[in-house]
Amino acid sequence: MGTSKSRVDYDYTAGKVAQTGRKSNLSMFMVMLGFTFFSASMWVGQQLAAGLDFRGFVWALLLGGLILGAYTGALGYIGAESGLTLDMLARRSFGEKGSWLPSAMISFTQVGWFGVGLAMFAIPVAKELMGLEVTPDHMPTAGYILVAVAGVLMTASAYFGIKSLTVVSYIAVPLVAILGTIAMILAVKRGDAGLVEQFSRGTKDLSVIAGAGLVIGSFVSGGTATPNFTRFAKNAKVGLWVTVIAFFVGNSLMFLFGAVSSIYVGGNDIFEVMLHLNLFYFAILVLGLNIWTTNDNALYSAGLGLSNITGLSKKTMVLVSGLVGTVAAVWLYWNFCDWLNVLNCTLPPVGIVLILSYFMNRKAYLADNMPSRQVNWFAVGGVILGAVVANLVKWGIPSINGMVVTAICFLAGEVIRKK
Repeated sequence: MGTSKSRVDYDYTAGKVAQTGRKSNLSMFMVMLGFTFFSASMWVGQQLAAGLDFRGFVWALLLGGLILGAYTGALGYIGAESGLTLDMLARRSFGEKGSWLPSAMISFTQVGWFGVGLAMFAIPVAKELMGLEVTPDHMPTAGYILVAVAGVLMTASAYFGIKSLTVVSYIAVPLVAILGTIAMILAVKRGDAGLVEQFSRGTKDLSVIAGAGLVIGSFVSGGTATPNFTRFAKNAKVGLWVTVIAFFVGNSLMFLFGAVSSIYVGGNDIFEVMLHLNLFYFAILVLGLNIWTTNDNALYSAGLGLSNITGLSKKTMVLVSGLVGTVAAVWLYWNFCDWLNVLNCTLPPVGIVLILSYFMNRKAYLADNMPSRQVNWFAVGGVILGAVVANLVKWGIPSINGMVVTAICFLAGEVIRKK
């Protein structure tokens, strides 16, 4: 019975991914690039365009991308070398029951963003395609139908696992990248001034450091789930470089889309640029695929996390998560975005514990003989304290502040444990 089950568990929910389950380098690149195609990152592009000139914009992308790449790249390396999910790594660093905290945090956050993503698709389409009036107090029935249809499709791709995620990425990534870039170029050409000149207009009150903080914060929470996907890479080096390149290229493209939309049409999404260019059906296609590539990854991570907590299968928990996210989508969009941004600061502390624990005990991880314990209180307490600091301390970059505090707590615990 166990052998039969292992044959059909192509997602290796509770164990190391076998070499026969590893994916090609191109497949991994597509999956990771699609993961970064997140419409909310375009909102950050709008903020960067408002607060920085073009030179500052580029420097913020480079600095923020370097830090984000180092963080996610380390997690990508760990996922690929160990073959383990975030939750299985957390069992070794936080303890069997201690891992429920990071699993709950990643699951709650990703289900929330899944729901928000559904509404980010349904609300603009309801307005533009159907001419419906949508407000925080009113969503027409047709809008809810759009949410439900999108929710079913995106839940289905997460339900069928890594194979389905790969297929969606192969379709969506080239279309979004090519059509979005063409729309961006057309918008610049039809504008009354070039991109550099447009960036120089207005009040520029954002520092490069603050801009880099926005770049990091845009996807550092989602990036914490990187091991869930890179564990399918051929080897650790592939996991590292695929992650770094995909995150830098994907995020930079989203920021540029958002910046161009803000500058040339007063919006915050390439969807609005394409509407302005009368590319209506292409706009809907790009919006839907852009959200889909992130949403199915988010739901996949939520399913893995809840499976770790409940002991139920990943597929079951994906269905539960998809149902909750779909039902709550419109409410989440209008009421919960700010809270989700607060929660974004709670996940980087989880990632730094995974990184430190792995590289300090690498041989034990690879030999699968990490000491078993129920709760690593220094890891749990460090994450809680780091999350509080990240959200309350206004100096510096919040996610880095949280990681530093968590790292100190975790390292102190390791010193005490080894004595």
